[in-house]
Amino acid sequence: MLSAFEGAEAVVHAWCVLPNHYHVLSTTLDLPKLIAQLGKLHGSTSFTWNGEDGARGRQCWHRATDRAMRSQEHFWATLNYLHHNPVRHGYVSKWQEWPWSSARDYLTNQGADEAARIWKAFPVLDYGTGWDDARL
Repeated sequence: MLSAFEGAEAVVHAWCVLPNHYHVLSTTLDLPKLIAQLGKLHGSTSFTWNGEDGARGRQCWHRATDRAMRSQEHFWATLNYLHHNPVRHGYVSKWQEWPWSSARDYLTNQGADEAARIWKAFPVLDYGTGWDDARL
């Protein structure tokens, strides 16, 4: 998955893979190229999985979203939301317990105190509320 982002010269800020979906927070100067790279990834993985399950034509990847960050607040809340996803879905009780995520590296690089400050400053409780307002 990360190679698709590298192939589009995207910078990956955070990522998390769960059993039925994934999240990536990245920046790119070439969104069409990134979307094409992800299309290739999704096409090849769905072809393989559908073949294994004998379910050719089944849609594996759907509701994919590319969303421009509206502000620094949006960026940091998104990063928190993404790393908190395994906890939210009940897989683990702490971010760093989920091995398929950038959370451990993030916590190591930021430090516990700074990560806690960012978590408190950019909560995920109302994640997304108001971001599509015209004023932003």
